[in-house]
Order: sequence, then structure tokens, then C-alpha cells
Amino acid sequence: MAEQGINKRKTEHIRLCLTDQVEGVNKSTGLEGISFIHNALPEIDFSSIDITTRFLNRPLQAPFLVSSMTGGSELATEINQNLAIAAEERGWAIALGSTRALLESDKHQESFLIRKQAPTVPLIANLGAVQLNYGYGSDAAQRIVDLTEADALYLHLNSLQEVIQDEGDLNFDSLLPKIEEVCNVLSVPVGVKEVGFGIDGKVAKQLYDAGISFIDVAGAGGTSWSQVEKLRSKDPLRKAAAEAFNSWGIPTKDCIVSVRSELEEIPLVASGGMKTGLDAAKAITIGADVIGFARTLLQAATDSVEAVLAVMEQIEFELKITMFGIGVKNLSELKNTNRVTIMGRSLLDEQG
Repeated sequence: MAEQGINKRKTEHIRLCLTDQVEGVNKSTGLEGISFIHNALPEIDFSSIDITTRFLNRPLQAPFLVSSMTGGSELATEINQNLAIAAEERGWAIALGSTRALLESDKHQESFLIRKQAPTVPLIANLGAVQLNYGYGSDAAQRIVDLTEADALYLHLNSLQEVIQDEGDLNFDSLLPKIEEVCNVLSVPVGVKEVGFGIDGKVAKQLYDAGISFIDVAGAGGTSWSQVEKLRSKDPLRKAAAEAFNSWGIPTKDCIVSVRSELEEIPLVASGGMKTGLDAAKAITIGADVIGFARTLLQAATDSVEAVLAVMEQIEFELKITMFGIGVKNLSELKNTNRVTIMGRSLLDEQG
């Protein structure tokens, strides 16, 4: 039987992200403006490089997160289970796609119920913040957490996606007090993420003051969900308007810098256009704690667990190569290195 409603939309999202040009036009993460200064005498043993960390009070073997992608369809079930098994083996955190489908449809609930495949790593459930204006309150959020056995909940912000989506929910009025209520009531930490257009420091501070425990900037430079919805849309008005916004969003680098300027201590996830371990190292250097990868893993996840593991291993290897190349042996040293040039400004020259 063909997928219908929200389940059909989830399948369409996956297929478009796999087969079509869904990245923003002339929009990058901004990380190309950061480069490392090679250290010819690193004075460390490559095998001793330590990339372990902690996130949501659980250990991670690498500072990486399988970012929210999908759920609620037959194809999503295979993808999420492959991702979960691989995340458990490599010690990455993993986040679910929007779990609204878990509450609205009996179909493919197993696509969200991946705790069995990932019993020890941090697991983050996910609900669109706008749904707090459409009958979903803290009770529904807690039910999602209980069903998925999640360690935390993302409330995602996706206004540009919703306005281009034919079925979009557009009432984003007065969400902050409702977000605060969820933070106060829920039994697990609540984080907020964008979906590819970015969160700046001022908004992050508002969210933190409302009780948000961690921020995922999900900046521009990767998948543009206005472009995904443009490809799905049957509405000529929306399809044409999407073209005007194909370069919309705050580059991931600018998000990280802006949020860190307002909130020095909040756990910060950098996602949005992350492709390599070198990208990850750059983001960590300017303030990120955990790096989220999504579309970089998606094709492999449609294939097998082994394919996902191979991509994860490569990303980890690239991070370690970067650290070896500048002579740092752990993530704390990477965060504080001066062997970096940012937009032509060398910290090594400035700090000596």
C-alpha cells in the first residue's frame, strides 16, 4: 500500500535529499575562511590522540552526532536502524527526525524506536516547536520521550521550510513561553535546533533564558529545506517564491561565533553542511562542542551498517589527522589552539 499523509511526505523528503540538488545556491558554511597552520614538529604520537568527550551526561567516543534526518516511513526504518547500530558501535550520539509522525500515525513506529539498536549512546527525540501552537504540549513531548526512551528532546525551528511546504504550519506566534513550559515540565533536557537556516546569538540567548539546555545551530551551507519543499510543492506560488530564498540563512561558522559570543558555556552542536573531519575540527576550534552530520551519512545509511561505519571512520580519521597536523592530542587542546587562521587573521602570529 502506498504511503499517505505524513508518512508519504517523509519518504519524499528522503528521496529528494538522495537524488536532487537540495543545497542552497551560492551559500557555504563559511568554514572555508578558517585554515590551520601546519606544525612540522607535532611532538605527539598519532596513536595517542584522544577524541572522546561527553554529551548529555553520557560518554562519546568522538564528538559527533548523527543529526536528525527522518522517521515515519518504510525507507526511514531501514535508514534509522542502520544509523543507530553504527552510532552505537562508533560511540556517536544520534538524533531522530521529527517524531510528530509517531503520535499521528501507527505506521512505521519502529523507525523511531531505535533504543534497542543504540542502548548506550545519547539519543535525542525531536518535535517541531511550531506544533506547540497546534495542540501538542508538554504532555505530548513527554510521551515522545517515553516512547523513544530518549535522553533529550530537540524542539526544531523551521519557519522557512513550513512556509514553502504545501502542508506547512505557519503560526509561529508566542512560541517562547510554550517552549519555556516544555523545558520546565519535561523529564529530560530540552535543546533547540534549526533545520539549515541557522540560529544567531540573540535568539540563542532568548532560548537559554527560557530554559533550553543546549543549542544546535544547524546553519546554512548544507541542505536547504526550502529547496526540498520547492521540489515537492504543487503550488506555483510557493515554487517560484522558493527560488528567491535559495541562498537564505546564516552560515554555520557565523552561527557558532554568534552563539558563543552570547553564551560561553552552553553545550553547542554545530551542524549544517558538515562533510569532513576537517570541517569538524574547524567548528570545534571556534566554539562547537559536538558536530552533527546528516546528508553526509544518508546515502550510506540506505545501503548498510557497514557503509555507515566506513563514513564514520573516515570522518574520525580526518579529525585526528587535523589534530596531528597542528600538534594537539585532545579536544581541549584543539579548542584552545593558536595554530589557526580565521579570515586571514593568524592567531599564532598574534599570540606568539
